[in-house]
Amino acid sequence: MNLAAIQSALKESNLDGWLFYDHHNRDPLAYAILGIPGGHITRRWYYFIPAQGEPRKLVHRIEAGKLDTLPGAKAEYSSWQELEQKLEALLTDSARVAMQYSPRNAIMYISMVDAGTIELVRSFKKEIVSSADLVSRFEAVLTDAQIATHYEAQRRLDSILEAGWKEIGSRVRANSPDAHEFGIVQFLQAAIEREGLITEFGPNVSVGPNSADSHYEPTAASSKPIRRGDFVLIDIWAKLANDPAAVWYDITWTAVVDRSPTQREQELFTTVRNARDAAIAAVEKAFVSSTPIAGYQADDASRSVIRAAGFAHWFTHRTGHNIGTELHGNGANLDNLEAYDTRLILPNTCFSVEPGIYFPGEFGVRSEVNMMTRPGKAEVTGPRQTELVRI
Repeated sequence: MNLAAIQSALKESNLDGWLFYDHHNRDPLAYAILGIPGGHITRRWYYFIPAQGEPRKLVHRIEAGKLDTLPGAKAEYSSWQELEQKLEALLTDSARVAMQYSPRNAIMYISMVDAGTIELVRSFKKEIVSSADLVSRFEAVLTDAQIATHYEAQRRLDSILEAGWKEIGSRVRANSPDAHEFGIVQFLQAAIEREGLITEFGPNVSVGPNSADSHYEPTAASSKPIRRGDFVLIDIWAKLANDPAAVWYDITWTAVVDRSPTQREQELFTTVRNARDAAIAAVEKAFVSSTPIAGYQADDASRSVIRAAGFAHWFTHRTGHNIGTELHGNGANLDNLEAYDTRLILPNTCFSVEPGIYFPGEFGVRSEVNMMTRPGKAEVTGPRQTELVRI
């Protein structure tokens, strides 16, 4: 935990403090930001970082050592009455307090504190403010070394994907029994491991109607053959192995096998590509001009293109997600559909841009790139797909 940085951020945000609370490991954000282990947590604990001064702890007497690695004075409780009394004292002289809370659960990734605890703190006449932007600042902002790991993963994974397209072509034209979705997944997985990368699961190789399922996962039992004339989508992600601080790279491309795209495929791809590029341009413009931009605004830029083309109903997910040491990180998502994400896109953060249009039973198109922001600059970290791949 960087206490000085947290207190500086609290002052900049005009907050009197940040109240962390947990019971039964309900708030993984608290453990990540404070830099403490979770483990066996059977009693409620509270940790308050004021904008200035010494932090304060409140722990149950039978788990009194849970916060001992953190700085600050410690108070203990046993009964619920004592807890409430001492929690109120913990917040003395604080009016505006940040907590892992989101009004109306709009940003559900932040809403870790239960409603009863919110009610209790409000009964002390405290204004509770969402910690969403604070969490982004301390969970999503990357170091230069971490940013370098993303670009190295990008270099390796782009080569793997290119080899994957060639492998599909070779297997299809040879009428190989391994020319099917799961067979190509296995080929890509082996290449990922060989290149010193890891992936959580997947990648996803989706043929024809399966590409209309944005979270399709082929298995050995369900794998669909890949043949001449097919439409293919590959969603692939990985990061450097053996480095807990490494940052993911996550992309999606689409292709047709041994033919030219149909007019309908071309129309959807062009619409998705333009929607992707509209979000990219909005972020680039904001960073060049030092204008704050929230996740929902980048989503709006992308979604408006698809809406204008008449395909809004078939764009069924957010435009992008934050990327960090977790594939789906704790910073701003590009989202004004599933959530109204008002979190700012901060410098030195990474995220995907991946609009899609999906027609169940037919096919779906998604084009995914990653962006990295720096002070005064934002850029796409790998190649952009400009036309459907011809395998």
